Formats: sequence, C-alpha cells, structure tokens
Amino acid sequence: MQVLMRPWGAMHYRIDGPEDGLPVVFANSLGTDLRLWDAVLPLLPGIRAIRYDKPGHGLSDSGGPVSIADLAEDAAALIEATGGPAVFVGLSIGGMIGQALAARRPELLRALVLSNTAPRMGAPEIWAARIAAIRAGGVASIADAVLERWFAPPFRATPALHPWRNMLARCDAQGYIAACEAIAAADLTEGTAGLRMPVLVIAGDQDGSSPPDLVRGTADLIPGADFHVIPGAGHLPCVETPAAWAALLAPFLQDHLR
Repeated sequence: MQVLMRPWGAMHYRIDGPEDGLPVVFANSLGTDLRLWDAVLPLLPGIRAIRYDKPGHGLSDSGGPVSIADLAEDAAALIEATGGPAVFVGLSIGGMIGQALAARRPELLRALVLSNTAPRMGAPEIWAARIAAIRAGGVASIADAVLERWFAPPFRATPALHPWRNMLARCDAQGYIAACEAIAAADLTEGTAGLRMPVLVIAGDQDGSSPPDLVRGTADLIPGADFHVIPGAGHLPCVETPAAWAALLAPFLQDHLR
C-alpha cells in the first residue's frame, strides 16, 4: 500500500509486477476502486502495473469538487512519481482522465488505452438526476440501476455480482458526486481529436453506460486508433470478460515493451 500526497489529500496507489516491466497505469471507473483490474493483471505478464484510487474511491481521501483536468493532474503526478512515461489504461471516467492527460501531457505517455469511454458521457441533466438521488438516499439507492448498465444479464444472475454492488454502495457519496459533476461538465472532443499517439479503443456490446456506437465515435476522432467490440460484455469487460479484454490489450502492450 502506497500513498501520494495531493493538494486534496492522500491518493492511494499500488504497484505490482517486475521493477523493469513496462509501466502501465490503470484508471478505474466511477464507483469502483483499484480492485477493478484484479482479474486481468495475471493475464498481462511483463508489465509493472500501477493502480490508484480517485478521490473518494477505495482507500484515497475524499476531496472537494474536481474537474476531469484536475483528475488528469493527479494521474500525471502519479506517473512522474513512479518513473514514467507509461502506457495509460482508462475505463469510463478513467478513460476521460486518459484523454485529458494525453492531450495535456503527451510526453508522459507511450500509448493510450480507452475502454468503454467517450469525450462526453451523458447529458448534464442525467448526471443532475443521479446526484439528486444520491443526496436523497446515498449511493446505495442507485446501485441496482447502475449495475444494470454495468453488466449483461448473465453476469447479473451470478453471485459474482454481489461484491461489485457492495463496492459501489460503499463508495463515498461526496467523492462519487464530485466525479459525477466532473463528467457532466466535461467535453474533451477537441483535445481527443488532436491526439497523435498509439491508441487502442475497446467497447462492450452490452454496455448500457457507454454503448458501442458512442465508443466507436471516440476511436473515429483519433487518427490510426484501433477499435474493438467485445461480444457479451457490458461496461466493465475487465470484470465480466477478462480473458477477452486482456487478449486485446496484451498484444498492444507488447508493442511498447522496452
């Protein structure tokens, strides 16, 4: 367990893998912590996996209001502290952080992986309604609706769903709301269209939060981006279909090994 002090407090991170492995930073989705990647790391040998928790998520402190740019600065500080440049892998809001980081600090990145994400994700009024629901009833009050968008029906019918519901429901409400507000305010289209680095874009065909066509539009903005859709996967394919997700990522990472 390691901590990087940021202006808003302590940011928890963890490093796994060989010291001389390819540095790969993983950024989690809204309402999850760094355990999001547990199932895929054993399928990605040869990397130095650097995982971290956003403000109000996992073991990190809960900060105040943030923007996607602020969250990108946290990621930049982590890469600098752990000896970048790195490949950055971001899912959902983690992918938005990756887009902002790549546009602002391209020298810190070898390549970028954008999973189940887009430059804009959801209309502001949708986020406003979610925030209002959380303020009225806590994060647990929205958990079942969120899980329907996260996972395809077969996964939701298994006991494996319960730990993910618990992770989401126990997320700090202030940190979750701050992240929602950051997403609602963000339009990264211009910066993402200007990216000129190797980019892999991944979607799930059962994703109710970032549908495949939305994610495909992200890939279409970036010259040379490689786009793939995973059949049977929802919003968190690294959880639901880890072997298929890792099978796309592994050869992409192999291209960037030292």
